Amino acid sequence: MKRSLLIMSITCVLFTGGYSQKGPVGNPFFSEYKTPFDAPPFDKIDTSHYIPAFKKGIADQQKEIDAIVNNPAAPTFENTILAFDKSGKLLTRVGNVFYALNSANTSPALQSVARVISPLTTTHRDNINLNDKLFQRIKVIYKGLDNSKLDVYQKRVVEKYYLDFVRNGADLNEEDKVKLREINQKRSALTLKFGENLLAETNANFKLIIDNKGDLAGLPQDVIDGAAETAKKAGLEGKWVFTLQKPSLIPFLQYSSNRALREKIYRGYFMRGNNDNDFDNKETMLKIANLRAERSRLLGYKNFDDYTISNNMAKTTQAVYDFLHKIMEPAQEVAMKDRDEMQKIIDREGGQFKLESWDWWYYAEKLKKEKYNLEESEIKPYLMLTNVRDGMFHVANSLYGVTFTKLTNMPVYHPDVEVFEVKDEKGAHLGLLYLDYYPRAGKRVGAWCGAFRDQTYDNGKKIYPIVTMVTNFTPPSGDTPALLSWDEATTLFHEFGHALAGLFTDGKYDRTAGDLPRDMVELPSQIMENWAGQPEVMKFYAKHYKTGQPMPEDLQNRLQKSMTFNEGFVTVEYIAASILDLDWHSFEAPKKVDVLAFEKESMDNIKLMSEILPRYRTTYFNHIVGGYAAGYYVYLWAAVLDSDAFQAFLDSGDIYNKEIAARFRKYVLTEGGNDDGMVQYRKFRGQDPSIEPLLKKRGLMK
Repeated sequence: MKRSLLIMSITCVLFTGGYSQKGPVGNPFFSEYKTPFDAPPFDKIDTSHYIPAFKKGIADQQKEIDAIVNNPAAPTFENTILAFDKSGKLLTRVGNVFYALNSANTSPALQSVARVISPLTTTHRDNINLNDKLFQRIKVIYKGLDNSKLDVYQKRVVEKYYLDFVRNGADLNEEDKVKLREINQKRSALTLKFGENLLAETNANFKLIIDNKGDLAGLPQDVIDGAAETAKKAGLEGKWVFTLQKPSLIPFLQYSSNRALREKIYRGYFMRGNNDNDFDNKETMLKIANLRAERSRLLGYKNFDDYTISNNMAKTTQAVYDFLHKIMEPAQEVAMKDRDEMQKIIDREGGQFKLESWDWWYYAEKLKKEKYNLEESEIKPYLMLTNVRDGMFHVANSLYGVTFTKLTNMPVYHPDVEVFEVKDEKGAHLGLLYLDYYPRAGKRVGAWCGAFRDQTYDNGKKIYPIVTMVTNFTPPSGDTPALLSWDEATTLFHEFGHALAGLFTDGKYDRTAGDLPRDMVELPSQIMENWAGQPEVMKFYAKHYKTGQPMPEDLQNRLQKSMTFNEGFVTVEYIAASILDLDWHSFEAPKKVDVLAFEKESMDNIKLMSEILPRYRTTYFNHIVGGYAAGYYVYLWAAVLDSDAFQAFLDSGDIYNKEIAARFRKYVLTEGGNDDGMVQYRKFRGQDPSIEPLLKKRGLMK
């Protein structure tokens, strides 16, 4: 994990128990892994290994910190900044594995581990952040930067660490430091609770069980087969089970002609965490928001929005609100036009009801058929998962010369996981890439990219990254391989963009290597989505899973024309969630509010049309409980950057333009943390980004 994340993360969790620090014999974390490329030996890691490894990791890093602060020599970059930058090796090693598995393949045992040790890691983090002796040494170096002989990269590391400590309370008086520790402990426990509640609500507390074949009307056969297989695994053979996982939920909403059942499953989805049961998240979210407000004021900020955004490209909360409102207006106009056209379909069919939120996907599918003679079910046979995967590899090879070779001798944490060795254009090892595709009970919803090991340097030797991509895609069913929706295909490209950033990062110092500001971090991922829909790329990977024939030109043309379809809805639901996030973090002091009334007022203030809900409602908005708090807006902010960046390729007449790709790789993917985000972007693009390419791409420009 990057040093900044080690210091500031509120989601890190550890475990303690009745074990010695030496731990069980053969604990794999205590030595080199003895696997190819020193990858985690998942076949040898047991739950009991985490306890002693985390405890020893904490103890080891504390000894390293003690050595720094007790050094009688005057503070220097080498004996203070660099020593701190490279501290905590074991803690990082075990943490990267544990956090990844607790998200992608958790179990009651791992969740117990997480709950018990959350206070330990929070205390350790605070012991570092609030260590006055360490801060004073860093401060001496920071105050002397103007007269130092440090190079620009070293100066940036010093500046970053100094700001980290200030933003985490190092300048507070002792009384306020005690308050901050209390707040951090409470936040950590509540964050963990929110995520566990959401996982339980998604997996266990709702299933749509169908035992009447007539209730399957309208559903494609592959969707029906998938539901039958889900039922079989649940011991309900002969029935059909639909869950709140997106690969099950969305097709049902798109195709089921049973309106009552569409409403039932959608209500199950948007009521998660809001059922007044043991997993209810209303009060949990309110407590988190209040603690963040209290913490922000303690640190000298108006609210948590200002605390977060002041460290981003946007700089001010008002700039973000203005940006979102600027796009919301044309987006909602487009969405309303689509709504009116869908209502006409309902009226023509004698529906005699007003379009509601659970109807949107179903009638949007009908409207798309009317406008473009196109249905999702027509596209999916050409989007076999392995072909789409090879398509994204092809794009990376065409742009950057990198290659991907599947490895079959690697231990994995689940049989579904694939591992690839990545080599650069000269054939040299660049890193490993793990791909984990399908939903499971122990995997949180969504898609993300992480790392079992970040790129780093150890005594001048480069240590190569081990990157992991995790998704929840439609799994294979019977003899039918995994076939993706168009949204799933672009999601795979999206996460691959993050993976390339992790693989290409090359920095001497852990604090700044790959350290993009939060509202720029989605640029590497979102730009990759642009290639997914390019005809030259689709000809490579969009092939029928049975015949191997490429997608017909007519179908491809219809798909291209439909690219802006429903973008009003997509943009509106996203901006609504972004505004909700900002509003929850606008508290200037803790307050008591009715959570649902607060959410309604937030949406009423932006005049959100009733047919669209925010993409995430408060009680299942896991993004903002974790790393995107007061920052969910960043996807749209980065969309301006990615659209402008891809325009450079389009303007050149070559979507594989190697010269432009080399600049993007250097200034964004490899050296993105070397300077402020906009400075790095200008180095790549040669100009400030324009919003026009985004508006055109989404069909929002008149």
